[in-house]
Amino acid sequence: MEPKSVENILATIGENLKKARESRDKSLRELASDCDIDHSAIAKIEKGQTNVTIKTLHVLAEALEIEFTVLLKGI
Repeated sequence: MEPKSVENILATIGENLKKARESRDKSLRELASDCDIDHSAIAKIEKGQTNVTIKTLHVLAEALEIEFTVLLKGI
């Protein structure tokens, strides 16, 4: 099995983040406010358009009250 490309990994993380956010009925702006990250930066993460740091993923997971590993599922 070939390793996933960075683009595919970022897309998977973004999809996981969006699912987690939507399952908690949070808008981008609400999540941004909860974790002090600009909503446009979160939108880029959800679309897999930016390289996200472990620290940012940790902050997002805490704001969503989920395990950090949920965002990494499937990579």
